[in-house]
Amino acid sequence: MYDTAIIGSGPAGLSAALNLKLHNKNIIWFGSEDLSMKVEKSEKIANYPGLGMISGAELNRRFAEQMEQMDLSLTDRMVTTILPMGESFQLLAENEIYEAKTLLLATGAVSGKGFPGEAEFLGRGISYCATCDGFLYKGKTIAVFCQDPRYEHEVEYLAGLAEKVYYYMPYSGGEIAMPNARRLSEPIKEVTGDRKVSAIHLTDGNEIAVDGLFCLRNAVAPTALLPGLQMDGAHIAVDREMRTNLPGCFAAGDCTGRPYQIAKAVGEGNVAAHTILAGL
Repeated sequence: MYDTAIIGSGPAGLSAALNLKLHNKNIIWFGSEDLSMKVEKSEKIANYPGLGMISGAELNRRFAEQMEQMDLSLTDRMVTTILPMGESFQLLAENEIYEAKTLLLATGAVSGKGFPGEAEFLGRGISYCATCDGFLYKGKTIAVFCQDPRYEHEVEYLAGLAEKVYYYMPYSGGEIAMPNARRLSEPIKEVTGDRKVSAIHLTDGNEIAVDGLFCLRNAVAPTALLPGLQMDGAHIAVDREMRTNLPGCFAAGDCTGRPYQIAKAVGEGNVAAHTILAGL
């Protein structure tokens, strides 16, 4: 069992990981090895103390160097379900189960709603993990929302199981060269059904009958990831020590609200780590 599981490889997650590592805690850190794309795409950062004017790409490079110096590694797997187990948490990530005494959510600013109907049909035709639930749709018709090229292999995996796949990608390129896979030119607007998912609706008014919808995003909405988590609008509600309403669960960074600043995220990651340390 790990002392802490951290979800998110942005500045808040890194700050917490560094502090916990310095105190010799056993952590597992989930996130992309590319670190924060929000930071990477920042042309100039002028308000991070001590660094002067710096590009986001250079800051990410320095983050990576510090990780290497501290022997910190990331587990590049998407966490799709978290279950509170009393004195610990169980995390499901691509068919693997991990257990940790404490949990830190540093997922960045994530929409709490998703598609209309998404939350209502979670577990009844809505899935966030292709390898976890794909076998349930063998020979069926499904839709896939693929947010990032890093998930295209999962679309191909699903196409190898399903009879028909309708997929939408909000970026250019990324064609899935399989005869039963059709790329949608219009975005998915909502998902509907009765007891389970039966259709997706596109922004052009078209309706497509499907047995399920896979939402392959860079982050899962906090309330879908961890049911019972208290929100403040679109953000995770925390106190000044970064505690959430769930014992042992903490949050830091953009997911806790504005301002969406790197310095704020680093500070909150530090505070969360020290609160965690005090309780371990």
